Formats: sequence, structure tokens, C-alpha cells
Amino acid sequence: MKKTLKVLNDMVEMGLIEQYAIGGGIAVLYYTEPVLTYDLDVFCLLPVDKSELITLSPIYEYLQKKGYKKDGEHIIIEGIPVQMIPAYNEIIEEALNEAAEVKYQQIKTRIVRVEHLLAIMLQTYRPKDRERILLLLDETQIDMIYLEDVLKRHGLMKKWLTFRMRYNEK
Repeated sequence: MKKTLKVLNDMVEMGLIEQYAIGGGIAVLYYTEPVLTYDLDVFCLLPVDKSELITLSPIYEYLQKKGYKKDGEHIIIEGIPVQMIPAYNEIIEEALNEAAEVKYQQIKTRIVRVEHLLAIMLQTYRPKDRERILLLLDETQIDMIYLEDVLKRHGLMKKWLTFRMRYNEK
């Protein structure tokens, strides 16, 4: 993981990505006990070219020149399947801007705040997201005022209240 994070940081320094933050299952691992996850989800802000077309091609070309192989939607960086996910909506953009800076084995990286992680999982709402929401609610310190503010601003409050009623969360 350390080498993978170094490659991501190198891409920021080179301007291939403006910034990134770890999301998905690996972010859940940061906040709680281990969960099954296959890959490293990396939310990223990409430089916008003159056509304002978002493309991952420069990233994949750079990584392939460095010897990393593509595997479906992933690129294997130092043995870890990495999925580069451009900021595709306002929650992801906000999550990137508010991400926490942390260190992993002396390597600086950024990770999505738990409150944004919950909002993203509530928005996608896959079965594994519902399980991870419950896990995070049970095992993590959450700023509920901040979370509710995020949910209100992104139109997820009704879904949150329905979720809490369904799963008897207080």
C-alpha cells in the first residue's frame, strides 16, 4: 500500500490529478474493523482541459508507461487493484475538499471523512453499503451535526431517516 500511495502522490505532483482521497472499503477500514474489499477506490479531481471533457486516459497512459497493467476498470499499482473515480457529483467533490490528511507508514495521503463516506454510501445504497453504514455507526465517532448538514445539503435526509427507522438506529 505504501508504494501505491507514493505513486498517487507522484501523480498529484505531476498534475495528472489535482487531488485525491481514499474512499470505499479501504476508507471504512481506516475508521473501523476489517471489511472485505477487493480494491482501493480513489476519488480524484482531474485537471480540466480546454474542452472540459473528463478523461482518465493521461493517468492510464502514465501508469502503463511505468509498467502497471490494466485489469478491467482497475489498474494494478504495486500489486493493488486501484480504481480511479473522477469526482462525479457534488458529494464527491465536497468529500475531496474536506478529506482528512493522514499518514500511512510515513506516506502522506488523504482519506474521505467518515461523514462523507456515510453520505456516499447512503446515496449509492448497495447491500454492502448498508452493512458498512451500520458498522460505521456502531464503531466510529461521527459528528452527527456535520453529517446531518451534509445530508440536508445533498438531499439525502429523507433517505437517512428511512434508513434509521428501518434499522432501528437512534
